[in-house]
Amino acid sequence: MLTAIRATEMLFALSLLIQTLEYLRLSKYTADDAFWSWQLQRADIPNAPVRALLDVLFKPRMHQLHLWLRLTAAVVLAVQGASLPLIGFLFVGNLLILVRWRGAFNGGSDFMTLVVLMGLLISQVVGALSHAQMGWQACFWYIAIQSITSYFMSGAVKLLRPEWRNGSAMTIFLNGAIYGPLSAKHPLRNKWLAMMGSWGFVVWEILFPVSLLDPRLAAVFCAVAAFFHFLVFWFFGLNRFFWAWLCSFPAIMWCSAQFSARFTSMN
Repeated sequence: MLTAIRATEMLFALSLLIQTLEYLRLSKYTADDAFWSWQLQRADIPNAPVRALLDVLFKPRMHQLHLWLRLTAAVVLAVQGASLPLIGFLFVGNLLILVRWRGAFNGGSDFMTLVVLMGLLISQVVGALSHAQMGWQACFWYIAIQSITSYFMSGAVKLLRPEWRNGSAMTIFLNGAIYGPLSAKHPLRNKWLAMMGSWGFVVWEILFPVSLLDPRLAAVFCAVAAFFHFLVFWFFGLNRFFWAWLCSFPAIMWCSAQFSARFTSMN
C-alpha cells in the first residue's frame, strides 16, 4: 500500500505543478482589463454576499498569491506526503479555481483532478476519524471506481455513435488536430485501418472493468490508457489529460491486486 500511496502523491503533485504553472502563465489574460477578467465573470454569481467574497478572492494579486501557495503545497505533497490541512487547502483551492473558470478549464482533466483530490481528502478525513489504512483503502477504491467507470462510459457512448463504429470519427478528429488535416496518403485515410483503430479504443474502454480481475490485466489496461492519453497530448496538445489520468493508475493497480486476492481466497 505504501508504494501506491507515494506513487499517487508524487504523480498528483506533478500534475498540480503543471496545472498551476499554466495558470500562472495565463496571468496577463486574467487581469482586470483582460479577456478572462473576473469583472466580466462575476455576473455569473447571483448571490450578492458570495459574489462580494469572491470579488476579494479573485482580485488579480490575491489570485496570484493563491496560485503560488498552491504551487508550494504541491511541492510539499511530493516531499512530505498528504496531510489533512494540506489536502483541505488544495481541495478548497481547486473548487475556487473551478468557479474562476466557470466550472471547467480543461474538461476531463479537471474532473480527474477533482476525483483524486476527493480521494485524498477521504483518506485524510477517514484516517483522522478512524484508521489511516482504512482511509487509504477508501481513497483508492473511490479513485479506481470513478476512473474505471469513466473509461467504460466513454467507450459505451462511442459505441452508440455511428461515426465511431465506421471509423470516420478518428479521421474527423485528427483532421482538426495540431498537425491536421491528415495528408492524402496518411494510413488513417484508409477506411479499414481507421475502423480497426476506432474499434480498438472502443473495446478497450468498454472492457476496462475487467482490469480489476488481475493486476497483470490492470497493468496492460493502464499501459494502453497511458499510450492513449499520450496520443491525445501529442495530436491535440492536451498535456493535462496525460498527467491527470496517470494519477489514477496506482489506485487501479492496488484495487486490482486486492480484488484479485479476495476473489482467489473465495475460490
